[in-house]
Amino acid sequence: MKVHVDEERCQGHGRCYATAPEVFAPDEVGNGHELGDGVVAPELEDKARLAVANCPEQAITIEETS
Repeated sequence: MKVHVDEERCQGHGRCYATAPEVFAPDEVGNGHELGDGVVAPELEDKARLAVANCPEQAITIEETS
């Protein structure tokens, strides 16, 4: 799977990087962004999904990859 944070929608609540710091990180103003190219290791997929579910702005999308 791959995740992406929409920087236009993110309001910097920080729930993504608090929930899944291996997948998301804050930028210089506290808005979340995906680490690297957004590819999530299989063992972190549940944490990434929890972060997506907890985003109040629904700023994170998941792309299922094979």
